Amino acid sequence: MTASPKLIVIGGSWGGIQASLQILQQLPPDYSIPIVLVLHQLRNNEGNLQQVYQKKIKLRAVEIEEKESINSGYVYLAPTNYHVLIENDYTFALDDSELENYSRPSIDVTFTSAADVFGDQVIGILLSGASKDGSSGLKYIFEKQGKAIVQNPEEAEVDTMPQAAIDLIPGCSIMNLTSIQAFLLSLHVS
Repeated sequence: MTASPKLIVIGGSWGGIQASLQILQQLPPDYSIPIVLVLHQLRNNEGNLQQVYQKKIKLRAVEIEEKESINSGYVYLAPTNYHVLIENDYTFALDDSELENYSRPSIDVTFTSAADVFGDQVIGILLSGASKDGSSGLKYIFEKQGKAIVQNPEEAEVDTMPQAAIDLIPGCSIMNLTSIQAFLLSLHVS
């Protein structure tokens, strides 16, 4: 990755909420790179992820809405039961098509569309989880010259998801959560 990053996409499942909160808690409210967070949740769950994140991080946490523009200073949360796609005009599209990897939202879907739009200017981060969703999307980011980061499986609450990515992408960066947080802080431009 040589270009300045324009988007960070983070995916996780079992253990992904706590892992992502640990990464995001120290980022400043004016963090210069937009962040999209795709977490597996129970379908038809009327969860309160937005309130959970808003209470624990300094960035504004919002649930993604159709055609919403992507801006810095935000953590965009994938809504339950919709795939999230990144559009060429830097907006979101929500899709309720078939499940991917038994999931909707699917991490692979968001990672792939982010790589198609942002190419080498996207950073993909895959956290703890009990499925293989996200591995092929992260590989696609890597192939488009974006940065592929995987949580160290030894640290993950469930290592299936990070280990699947490591097996598929030998050149990915394996980091502990504190290293991922430090890396993201190093990218901030105030």
